Amino acid sequence: MKKLLLAAAVALAMPVAMAWQPTGDINIIIPYKAGSGTDTGARLLVTEAGKYIKNPIIIQNLPGADGKIGWTKLVNSKPDGQTLGFINLPTYTTLAAQPGAPFSIVDIVPIANHLTETGVIVVKADSPYKTIEDLVAAAKKGNLKASTNGVKASNHTAAQLFAKSAGFDYKAIPYGGTADQLLALRQGEVDFSAAKVADVDKLVRTAKPELRVLAVYDTKRAPEYPDVPTLGEKGYYPEWYGSARALVAPKGTKPEVIEYYVDAFKKTMDDPETKAAHQKAGMSPDFKDNKQLGELIKAQDKFAREVINKLY
Repeated sequence: MKKLLLAAAVALAMPVAMAWQPTGDINIIIPYKAGSGTDTGARLLVTEAGKYIKNPIIIQNLPGADGKIGWTKLVNSKPDGQTLGFINLPTYTTLAAQPGAPFSIVDIVPIANHLTETGVIVVKADSPYKTIEDLVAAAKKGNLKASTNGVKASNHTAAQLFAKSAGFDYKAIPYGGTADQLLALRQGEVDFSAAKVADVDKLVRTAKPELRVLAVYDTKRAPEYPDVPTLGEKGYYPEWYGSARALVAPKGTKPEVIEYYVDAFKKTMDDPETKAAHQKAGMSPDFKDNKQLGELIKAQDKFAREVINKLY
């Protein structure tokens, strides 16, 4: 009995291991400028995450080189849980698959997927191209221009998939990000763009629309635009294509740190107020945990190497 009492006393005296917690400001690197699609979604998410993560979360925009500047900074950050970042798929994997890339898929640790967004082809609201067939017919005559969110970035790849499947050439003009890309379209600098539903929604479904959606990259029509055909319906690219925006940490980040953030962001995205805020912003959260996101990254790496690299 004395031995049992002594063992119990020793156990009580031993310090209890605490679950990992951040110790200061949490920096989240966004490799695009403020106002971009990734930035807008990230700011909405981290605002809502304040209910479950009490430390200040600071968005750090590091735009440039189609995302390379921000992602290079991310993979070289200290893996202590105080610096995280957003990646875009397939842009991250596309750039990582290039010879001499400053980062790879093994340089990041998955945390959680935030958004999965379907691609669309858009023109100005007053464009002479009323249908996707009109646009293709004009493009086959030559000299059409498309704005993109960077060389080999997600929207550039979307434009390539469309053009290759429809059998036309065009001039791709890279801008600093999706926001700049769509501004160029609205200002008449280019003829068309490929973007995502959430990027264009407020410019389309409004009393005075600035853009018109001609087609969506999916196997079924988008619920937001039930009257808009899929590319496949018209004989062009027949598969879903879009972008995933996801949270990751630098390589070497400990499992307990990842577990903390997976739990926090799952609670955030399951929160009814978070869902309502996203719906108001034209976004639909698509939570995937670290294991599911890891599988998605591997699949997108394969897609980048086997499909995307053959488009350019």
